[in-house]
Amino acid sequence: MTSGNIFQKLILFSIPLLLGNFFQLMYNTIDSVVVGNFVGPTALAAVGASTPIINLMIAFFMGLSTGAGVVVSRYYGARKVEEESRAIHTFILFSTLFGLGLSIIGIFAASPILQLMGTPDDTIAQAEAYLEIYFAGNIFVTVYNAGTGILQAVGDSKTPLYILIATSILNIFLDLFFVVVLKMGVAGAAWATIIAECLSMILVMLVLIRAKKEYQFSFKKLHMDMHILAEIVRIGVPAGLQGMVVSVSNVIVMSYINGFGSASVAGFSSANKYDNFLGLPVNSFMLATTTFVGQNLGAKQFTRVKQGVRAALILSIATVVVLGSLVFIFADTCISFFSNDPAVIEAGAKCIRAMCPFYIALCFHQVFSGALRASGRSSVPMITSILAFVVIRQIFLMIALNVFHDIIMVGFSYSITWILAALFTAGYYIHSHWLAREEARAA
Repeated sequence: MTSGNIFQKLILFSIPLLLGNFFQLMYNTIDSVVVGNFVGPTALAAVGASTPIINLMIAFFMGLSTGAGVVVSRYYGARKVEEESRAIHTFILFSTLFGLGLSIIGIFAASPILQLMGTPDDTIAQAEAYLEIYFAGNIFVTVYNAGTGILQAVGDSKTPLYILIATSILNIFLDLFFVVVLKMGVAGAAWATIIAECLSMILVMLVLIRAKKEYQFSFKKLHMDMHILAEIVRIGVPAGLQGMVVSVSNVIVMSYINGFGSASVAGFSSANKYDNFLGLPVNSFMLATTTFVGQNLGAKQFTRVKQGVRAALILSIATVVVLGSLVFIFADTCISFFSNDPAVIEAGAKCIRAMCPFYIALCFHQVFSGALRASGRSSVPMITSILAFVVIRQIFLMIALNVFHDIIMVGFSYSITWILAALFTAGYYIHSHWLAREEARAA
């Protein structure tokens, strides 16, 4: 990332990242497609109601993973081999312990959270079954994501892609086997996901163990370096809190949607899958920006940092304009992949059409956030995200749904707050002179 054509570097790094994130999203999406078509709308609603809770439980860890990626990429860019190795082993050990703790919390918290969300009576039992099985395998998710984050931090986005392609295909076959052949319902979909994620974890760890480079993993080197862990926590906690608080907001949003009934829950959940897919290029270029800026700050290439952020913006905006236009035009057809129920299609199409034109704003927020996190300024995107995606979104929904009792207001709540988050983050990025400070500190 510290030399060569910037557009080419970002594209070559982001394409495997984009495809990898696509296949990772396919885990939950395939669950929804299979149960929606072979079990019914209430099963689809159960998986949909479970998704915000799963995101809530792993959001904090994903923020810490971002912090670890920043630390590893800066050591890698600065060629500090010993520190890089200590950071890798510290975070993998931490991820293992965190995953075990998350499993215990998730299993016991699943039922109370579903009840607090007002999950429809015809959905709650299936949602509980899905969540309890999923959370039992949380250690697979945390260790896999830790290993993937390390590989991405050193510039390898291809290997995680190959792993995800293989395990996503396995997940499809397991879903069909457990749900269609064995008639296990949503529990079968959960087991299929956990088995595939277990294999993902094993494969990514084997890659790190067999790597003949400075980021090679060895069980003998497993040790918690508290100084490095503190640095990971310093950078990662703001991102983790941001993800967690935004996830809490999404849980509250789902509680509003639950009031519209199972068909609307299923429709919004289907729209949310397309929201996740449209967010893929945005998040992929954000992660590419974080790695690019982290390595170039480590190498003291400050002009290249500015050029890389500009290139990432151009690439992410161009991608979402093309993809968003297609989903907007064919929204009804897109939702029908999950369910042929007219009420489900109507609710889902309304929501996604309200969101599609505004992904450009999300590009600005995410790319600028990725650059600021790489510089260690994680608190800035945390504050702007919480203010826009939590505080303002909840105020908007509270007012809008009382005045216009229409699920399309939920879609608009996302669009409006993306615009505000972009304005907040861009304001800091442009006017704080953060890059000039980094250059002065390195002089």
